[in-house]
Amino acid sequence: MAVEVKMPQLGLTMEEGTVTKWLKHEGDAVKTGDVLLEITTDKLTSEVTSEVDGTLLKIVAQEGEDVPVKGILAYIGDANEKVEQKTQAQQAPAEVSAPKKDEKTKIAVIGGGPGGYVAAIRAAQLGGEVTLIEKNKLGGTCLNVGCIPTKVILHCAEALTEAKEMSQLGIDVDIKNVDWDRVQKKKISVTDQLVNGVTGLMKANKIKVIQATASFVSKNSLSVAKKDGTKETLSFDKIIIASGSVPAIPPITGIKENKNCVDSTAALAFEKIPKSLIVIGGGVIGIELATAYSQFGTEVTIVEAMPKLLPMMDAELTAQLRKMMEAKSIRIMTEAKVQSVEDCSIGVKVNVEIGGSITAFEAEKALVAVGRRTDTEDLHLEAAGISHDRGRIIVNDKMETNVEGIYAIGDCLGKVMLAHVASAQGEVAAENALGETALYDGKTNPSCVYTVPEFAGVGLTEEKAKEMGIAYEVGKFPLMANGKSLIMNGGIGTVKFIIAKEYKEVLGVHILGPRATDLIGECALAIGMEATVEDVIATIHAHPTVTEAVREAALAAEKRAIHIPNK
Repeated sequence: MAVEVKMPQLGLTMEEGTVTKWLKHEGDAVKTGDVLLEITTDKLTSEVTSEVDGTLLKIVAQEGEDVPVKGILAYIGDANEKVEQKTQAQQAPAEVSAPKKDEKTKIAVIGGGPGGYVAAIRAAQLGGEVTLIEKNKLGGTCLNVGCIPTKVILHCAEALTEAKEMSQLGIDVDIKNVDWDRVQKKKISVTDQLVNGVTGLMKANKIKVIQATASFVSKNSLSVAKKDGTKETLSFDKIIIASGSVPAIPPITGIKENKNCVDSTAALAFEKIPKSLIVIGGGVIGIELATAYSQFGTEVTIVEAMPKLLPMMDAELTAQLRKMMEAKSIRIMTEAKVQSVEDCSIGVKVNVEIGGSITAFEAEKALVAVGRRTDTEDLHLEAAGISHDRGRIIVNDKMETNVEGIYAIGDCLGKVMLAHVASAQGEVAAENALGETALYDGKTNPSCVYTVPEFAGVGLTEEKAKEMGIAYEVGKFPLMANGKSLIMNGGIGTVKFIIAKEYKEVLGVHILGPRATDLIGECALAIGMEATVEDVIATIHAHPTVTEAVREAALAAEKRAIHIPNK
């Protein structure tokens, strides 16, 4: 008699799971312990294995289908056995009628990126009836074509570099080649797992997800256009806009016409590692991808119109980073303006004005990384009377637009385009939409650049403190004097504190070195709590760690550093 394969209960609160991928097909022979399929619940992806030997006779639940706990997924039996499939009514336990609840506030969230899905979850936690409308994939730019895939490529590049440098540790490693297809598969698998996790979170929080393009009909109704051509108009009590951003393409002759000029999305999915790459733009996206491809062996040239790379980061540490990148054979041109782009025999020629004359650079590919622009064109903001500045939606610190009941968060504001900022703003918007009182305060917002070494900062830079007329002191600690850093990367980097002169509060911290993007969390907390330099000093830091250097830099601001001479 055929054996039923059922949806397992993986936790006390689990009610259902989603079939993500079948690894076996109908007619396949299976053995006890063979993985039959993958399922997703909440933010976990799990495997369902066979408990018997036999043949997979019938798949009942298809990929993408939600199945309740103990619901039937498939049948396994003898090869020629016939299956009598149970109806849904036979499978499902009898439902108990629940008492009616008070009518919930209907919330629409436009966009399923790190701002939108966080806003949706928070709104659901607060009792809202939430519908999330996403025109592409859940997870938005960050999970699908931004933060996460970029970090996978960077991690693979760093692993390659570490393997090459293992001989310095007395370990000889034979590197045969880089299998780019497998690197891409790793990127896709990580992205898929996280996107599936977000999908599971939507289900766990009873959030309705519609894959469609939303546009305003009025201040409380949306036209929802699905990819199959169907449309419907839906009404809501409150609406949160989290429509995100897209790569900006500058009006430079030849860029749009040249197939070898790509944006960051295409640069993450090259068919092969390019032998040469010109990066137009020295901001975060350009610098990170330049770092990654340089480690893979690509000859990289960065062209930046401003006087320095990473214009918003601390100038002193940015200059240090530039020297480190140039020492690794990355060519960097600042105060260099691209005039035009044209075809050439190897791919693309970029004509750049430097010091009044034109210099041509040739490469297989050119990455256009001059920033991003708001993705609000499809929204028809005027239909709801929403104020904006050329597509950049205007909000207050409650994330409210000028129209009551409509909020906006993240990249569509056109200000700080960072995933963690969008998430923080999403929570604020959801709380205000559901009757709470919350304010967004960006002073603890860290900026992170995943270069080698990493670069992170929070709070004021020296340049900003000077511009604001604030009297300040600086404390710096070189990582050459930090044992863990010395082991990890030879002690390359610096921790730098900006301290208010009068009351000694921490105004800003900037770190160039290993684990900088992790260490910056402590510094953001210090700024958020209005901690003084003495508060940081009074906190015991574990040894040996890189975070010891944070305390040493605080000590240096007070001329009390232990492991370097005080000046």
